Amino acid sequence: MLDAAIKALTQILSPPMRSILWRSIGYALALIAVAAIGLQRLMSWLAGSSEVWAETTLGGFHTPLVVLSWTLSIAAGLGIVVGAVFLMPAVTSLVAGIFVDEAAEHVEREYYPDEPPGVALPFGLAMWETVKAALLTIVVYLVALPFLLFAGFGFVVFFVATAWLLGREYFDLAAMRFRPVEEAKALRRDNATTVFIGGLIIAAFVSIPIVNLATPLFGMAFMVHLHKRLSGPRPEILAPERRRVIG
Repeated sequence: MLDAAIKALTQILSPPMRSILWRSIGYALALIAVAAIGLQRLMSWLAGSSEVWAETTLGGFHTPLVVLSWTLSIAAGLGIVVGAVFLMPAVTSLVAGIFVDEAAEHVEREYYPDEPPGVALPFGLAMWETVKAALLTIVVYLVALPFLLFAGFGFVVFFVATAWLLGREYFDLAAMRFRPVEEAKALRRDNATTVFIGGLIIAAFVSIPIVNLATPLFGMAFMVHLHKRLSGPRPEILAPERRRVIG
């Protein structure tokens, strides 16, 4: 597994992958910027509205309320920054649906030239899977959020949750290039421990600031190798029309 991680890390920096890498980073940054601006505007509006309501209701507390409003706005801004860090897996999940097949093709061409290549997922299916993964990430993080009150234990919970989420997402995307959806997910469930350990490696990668913008490429390249290892050589290639989407 360490060998697969080294191969994936080496390849995302190779010339054939650089174009995908820069495009992936650009999309991730744009998505983060849009989300941050939207949240900042919402928080500022809520702070301003609350200030007007409080001043109208209480009266005579203009200066303290202005100070409180500015404090809340600054805290909201810092919260958005911290939130962006924790939601990076969700952001990279959304970006993954656009670039993972292109990245997988490069991996298969370089390391498995004698085996049949995978079949690219239909764009709608790829985006549906990544949107579901992103939404699931947000839900799991909201459930895990209270554990942050327990200092270091909260971060352990977040790390484990990230490993589980990213491991299942990228393995499914790699496996579905060769198998129908239900079979790919069954293979992942049958090898849940191995996939989870692989997810721990991806979670460690996504926890590194700046570097984590390359998570979609690293995660997909890594899981292509892992899928090859678990499925054996020359897995059957299925035409796109034989794929079935399940809930």
